[in-house]
Amino acid sequence: MTKKIVVTGIGASSPLGGTAPESWSALLAGESGIRALEHEWVAEHNLPVTFAGEAKVRPSEVLERQEVKRLDPSSQFALVSAREAWADAGSPDVDPLRVGVDYSTGIGGLWTLLDAWDTLKAKGPRRVLPMTIPMLMPNAASAAISMSIPSRAYSRTDVSACASSTEAIANAYEHLQAGLADVVIAGGTEAVVHPLPIASFAAMQALSRRNDSPETASRPYDVSRDGFVLGEGAASVVLETEEHALARGARIYAELAGGSVTSDSYHITAPDPEGSAAARAMLAAIDAAGASVTDVNHINAHATSTPVGDIAEYNALLRVFGDHLPNIAVSATKASTGHLLGGTGALEAIFTILALHNRTAPPTINLTEQDPAIPLDVVTSPRDLGSGDLLAISNSFGFGGHNAVVAFRSY
Repeated sequence: MTKKIVVTGIGASSPLGGTAPESWSALLAGESGIRALEHEWVAEHNLPVTFAGEAKVRPSEVLERQEVKRLDPSSQFALVSAREAWADAGSPDVDPLRVGVDYSTGIGGLWTLLDAWDTLKAKGPRRVLPMTIPMLMPNAASAAISMSIPSRAYSRTDVSACASSTEAIANAYEHLQAGLADVVIAGGTEAVVHPLPIASFAAMQALSRRNDSPETASRPYDVSRDGFVLGEGAASVVLETEEHALARGARIYAELAGGSVTSDSYHITAPDPEGSAAARAMLAAIDAAGASVTDVNHINAHATSTPVGDIAEYNALLRVFGDHLPNIAVSATKASTGHLLGGTGALEAIFTILALHNRTAPPTINLTEQDPAIPLDVVTSPRDLGSGDLLAISNSFGFGGHNAVVAFRSY
C-alpha cells in the first residue's frame, strides 16, 4: 500500500535570506542574491569571475562558537537549515529510532580540505587540525544533523553533483514508503564560493562573466545568457507519513507525491542534448504521484542559465509534456539565487512547496529577451496558480549525467 508523504517543516539559508520565509519573500519581490565578492583572494588570484551568490546570513551569526569551530561551512549551513525545518515542524516528539536523515552535498568540506592543505605546506603536519577529516568528509552534514535532532533510524548522504539534494528528497520518499522511519529530514548543502572552484568552473566556460552587473548575470532562457552563477547555502525539509503528521496535529505544507532518479550515461559535464533520460525521470516522478502529464500545473526548472543546459532541459520537457507544455507555468529561480550545486535542489523544492502552499508561482528575473528556441511560459512576476488540486515538479540535473525529479501536490 502506498503511503501519503507530506511536508511539515522547511528551513533554508540562501543568498536571498537566512530563513525559508525570508528567502521566499525576497524571491517573490524579484530580488537578486548575487553580489560582487569582497574578498582579498579575488584580486590575489586574478579571478576572471568576481561575483557569486553568497549566503545572506553567515552561520556564525546563528550557531554556537564551538559548532562553527568544529564544522566546515557546508555543515554549518546544513545544521542551520535543518534546525529551522525541525522547529518549523513543531519539534516533533519522536522516538529517535524512527527519525531518519537523507542529506546531500555535491562537493563537501572544500574549505576545510584546502585550508588544511595550505597549513600543511606552510607550517608542517603538526599544525594540521585533528578534526580535519571529520570536517571535510561529505557525510559530515548528515552526521551533524543526525546528532543534533537526534536521528537514529539512519543517516545517509547523497553525492550526485547538482542533482544531489533532489535525489536525497526522492530517496527520503522511498525510505518513508518502506517504513524505515516515520519522520525524515532531507535536503542538501554547499559552501564552495572559493577561488579554486571559481577558477575551475570559469576555465570550462561554465560561469557567467558579467562582472559589471552581478545582479543580472543569471539569465535563464534569455538570448544573452552566458553561464551560471555560483551560489552557496542549504535547505532542509521535514517529511513524514500523513498518518503520523495528522496524529500529532502537524501543519502540512504539501504532499511529496513522488520522485525519480535516472542517468544520461552521455558525458561527464554536458547534458544529453536530446534529454531522453531527464524526460524519463520526470515521467517516473509523475507516475509515482499517480498522475498524468496533463495534471502538472507548475515546474521549477533546473534552468542554470547556460547556453547548452537550458536548451537540453527544454527538449526534455517537450518530450514529456508535448502540447500541454504551453499550459504550464515555469519558474527558473536560479536567476535570483545562483546555483547552489548540491544544495540547489532542496532550495528549489522548498520554492515549489511554497508555490503550491501559497498558490503562487515565483518569478524568473533578468529575462529581457526570451530565446525563441525555448518557447516556455516563463513566469516573470508572481502568478496566481488558481484553485483546485495542483501538481508541480522540480528538476535537478548534475555533472555525470545525474537526473533527479520530485513531484509535489497541493494539500
